[in-house]
Amino acid sequence: MIARYALAYAATGIAFIAIDAVWLRTMAPTFYRGAIGSLLADQPRLGAAAAFYLVYAAGIVLFAVAPAFAHPGGSWKTALGYGAALGFVAYATYDLTNQATLKVWPLRLTLVDLAWGTLLTGAAAAIGYLVTRAILKG
Repeated sequence: MIARYALAYAATGIAFIAIDAVWLRTMAPTFYRGAIGSLLADQPRLGAAAAFYLVYAAGIVLFAVAPAFAHPGGSWKTALGYGAALGFVAYATYDLTNQATLKVWPLRLTLVDLAWGTLLTGAAAAIGYLVTRAILKG
């Protein structure tokens, strides 16, 4: 059981980081800098980023991948659905709080980021589930 969740954590975390890295490299210089340029740091703070990825991957496993393994008839679709729901709630918390409290936080940024967080978290959960299941054969 511990091996399953350790593997799910690694697979989910790697999937999330890899997909998010492509998004951030593509969108940060254009979309995010154009929307909130003055708020962005010149260089990301890697310690804070690492802490986020470590904590968030654990959340994805706890709230999306584990339920897919626990439910009778659970599948990658279960992980995808729970992951998407978690992503929506987590990214809504971040984006809507920023929109409510910051002088510069456009609605289009909130909408794009909510869609991205929902898609990314669901995909990472499904990939984490599928990789774990394939390696452990069930």
